[in-house]
Formats: sequence, structure tokens, C-alpha cells
Amino acid sequence: MLLDLTHTSHTSARTGIQRLTRALYTHLGDRATPVTRDPFLGVWRALEPWEHATLARGEAGAKRSASWPRAAKWRGRWRRATGQAARRAIRDDPDGVIVPEFFSPRVAADLPRLFAATTGPRIAVFCDAIALKLPELTPPGTVARYPGYLRELLQFDGVAAISEDSRDTLLEYWQWLGARDVPRVEAIPLAIDDQPPAPLAAGSAGAPPAADAARAVVLTVGSLEGRKNHLALFDACEQLWSRGLDFELHVVGFAQAQTGHRALTRLRELQAAGRPLRYDGAVSDAAIARAYAACAFTVYPSLMEGFGLPVLESLARGKPCICSAQGALGESARDGGCLALPRVDIPSLATAIAALLEDPARRAALSAAARRRTFRSWRNYADDLAAWLRVLSRRPDLT
Repeated sequence: MLLDLTHTSHTSARTGIQRLTRALYTHLGDRATPVTRDPFLGVWRALEPWEHATLARGEAGAKRSASWPRAAKWRGRWRRATGQAARRAIRDDPDGVIVPEFFSPRVAADLPRLFAATTGPRIAVFCDAIALKLPELTPPGTVARYPGYLRELLQFDGVAAISEDSRDTLLEYWQWLGARDVPRVEAIPLAIDDQPPAPLAAGSAGAPPAADAARAVVLTVGSLEGRKNHLALFDACEQLWSRGLDFELHVVGFAQAQTGHRALTRLRELQAAGRPLRYDGAVSDAAIARAYAACAFTVYPSLMEGFGLPVLESLARGKPCICSAQGALGESARDGGCLALPRVDIPSLATAIAALLEDPARRAALSAAARRRTFRSWRNYADDLAAWLRVLSRRPDLT
């Protein structure tokens, strides 16, 4: 099959979508040919060695935008000018196409040529429509792009939604749109790493200092952006600190420039006031593993997610998680280990954090529930997606 990695093969970012696409790249292995739309050569082609190296790299805090080296741009233009484009285009006979990324209008305009490379089914992965549900907390460019993107998904034969909530959202949007003959939409939930990275032993180089037994650490992992609701979390913690509760809030995640600046400003204010608030920004997987090992429990205050990987990553390490009981987050929480809240506002978050800080037995019970759970691996996810492609029928082209 063909696996479209047009964006991820040109960025070192490690956001949720990039983690998903890199996992497919790894676990589909020889079953898939990774491809990209090369705007300089003017064709869809297989990835080159430098793009494979980008996929293997992945860097904490890297920019989300795609970047093409000057040499790659020049090489593509030269090959196009010298008539080499056609023989570098996709030439094999794949069984189908998987497009796991949130694609740009330019990629969308060229999808018919990608689809023409195979007579097999065409699958897109759909994450969420949060841009339309919470436009005031989403970058304006993303909000403007979404209606077109959701229409363009209609040309696929199947759409793999990453949660039941995402599946229902997409079908409801198409119904509102009045679309007919829509693709089949299947909920295929995301996954986590096969084995969470083991934390470094206390005292070894790079390991965190031993936690003060008198001060519990509350961890939150996720980018600082509007819908992640860090402002409510910070104000909830400030209420608890003002009441005399002694704990440290450890924040991990890069700050999104357009919608995360208010949360970052509030964080800095609390630090300046002497509150025990640690902010590490974007860090490596090993550093995140150490943060999980050092915390008492986690809080994921997000208002809305397509899936919510940090919730399951916390539970897989036996750490209870406070999160929303609504939507996709509620799906992740329902099998145990979470203190799931009907609302993730300031009073609810403050009450939940205080409850777990002041009741070690309740914390232990949630931890035990988390450890009894089993979790899907990325290999499971890749296998399920490949299996669905094999049984999916190709619809007549709508053009």
C-alpha cells in the first residue's frame, strides 16, 4: 500500500499526528511504500533517504511546519526541467492508499493523481473537528481550513476515526452538510508505545532528584494551547496553594504561539510569586518517562480531544489521571484508573486534585485499576488499519 507522509517526512515535530504517522511508518514496515507529494518535482514519489532520516529523528519542541532543504528544492526543479519527473513518479501497483495526515489544500488538489496510482481502496485517518467546535481556542488558519478538509474527506473510500467520538462528529457534520453517498467511517482507536520507557534509577546521571516525601508532584503533559485548558488548571492549583496544600505542579509541553501565550504568562506569574510550579517545555521521551515516574498522579485538563494520548500513557505507567469524562477523553477513562470529571472548570479541578492529594488510599485504588488495564500497541493499530484496507471496497470515483 501507499502511505502518504508528505508533511511528517519534512518535519521533526512530535505532535499527536506526527506520532501516529511515524508509528504507521514503523509498524507497517514492508507492507507500505511511504510517499510524498514533491511540489518541486511536480509528482508523487517514494521517499528519499534524507526524508527517511527525518522520520527517524523526531525532536522535542521542533516546529510543526514542513521544511525542505534548499538542495532538495533545487534537485526537484532540475529533474523536472530535464524531463525526469515521470520516471521518478510512483510506478508500482499498490493495493491501496492510506493518508494519515491533516493535509493541506495543495495536497488535496493533487490527491486524484495519488489515487490514480492504485485501483485499491483509499483510506484517510480522521482525528477531530475541534477547530469547528472550539474556534475561539484554535489558530484562525486551522479554523479556516477545516470546512474544506471535511468536504475533501468525502472522496475517500473509508475514513478511520481515532475514537468513537471523532467518528460520530464526522458523520454528524456530513449529515448537516447534506452529503450523500458518504465513505464508510470506522472507529479504530489509537495506541501507545508497546512498553513505556523505563525511568532512570535514582542517583544515576540524568535522573531526577529524589522526590521530597512531604511534597507530592502533580504532573500535566501536553502542549500549552487554548483548548488544553491550562489556565483553569493553574488557577485551581493557586486556590489549593492559597489554602496551604503543599504540592508541586510539573508542566511538560511546548507553548503554542497563537493560543498558548495566556497560559504561559499565567505560569510565569505563579513562578514569580514563588509557587512550586516547574515548567520544562518540550522534552524527550526519556525525560517524560522520568516525570511520570516521579509524580503522584497526572492531570489532563483539556476541554476536548480527538483521543487524548497522555491519559493512556499515564495509566499505562500505573499513574492515576484526572481528566474530562466527556467525548473521546471519557472513552479513555471508562475502563478505570481515572478520576473523570463532568466539567473541567476551576472548582472541579481544584476539588479533584485536593481529593487525590489528601486521600492516598483513593490514589492507590485508582493506580491499581490502571495497572489492571490492557492497552493497544501501535503495532495493533497498524495491523487493524491494514486489515481494514484489505476488506474495504473502492467506491466509484465521484469526479
